[in-house]
Amino acid sequence: MISKNDDAYFMKRALQEAEAAYKKGEVPIGAVVVIDNQIIARAHNLTETLNDVTAHAEMQAITAASNFLGGKYLLGCTMYVTIEPCQMCAGALFWSQISKVVYGARDEQRGCIALKTKLHPKTKMKGGVLEEEAATILKQFFIEKRNLN
Repeated sequence: MISKNDDAYFMKRALQEAEAAYKKGEVPIGAVVVIDNQIIARAHNLTETLNDVTAHAEMQAITAASNFLGGKYLLGCTMYVTIEPCQMCAGALFWSQISKVVYGARDEQRGCIALKTKLHPKTKMKGGVLEEEAATILKQFFIEKRNLN
């Protein structure tokens, strides 16, 4: 059984957000922000819905968490995101000073690790949490997209 103290518990919540994006025809990436084992923000990609290239799950979650906390810094918070953050999102996470980022699957081409984008020096990062589930929903989405075109 998964407890709320387990990274897999919160990654499952992020995967639920990815499913919501999938159903809307958005690239299925989801994120949640947690403080003291409480989810304070949930988000998924909205780039198509909002016609905005910056409307990534992480960006939406940062804004929601900042609004919840009443400040721009996410100290003491952990973001769970289904895919390794891109360069833009890693930059925003840097400025938010988030304490920890936990991701599911790597993005070998556009992810912050491959592009050597730095997070805040105090930010910890952990990957591979429910990696297979996170990668599968993304692969399935793009297979379906290619078959429709």
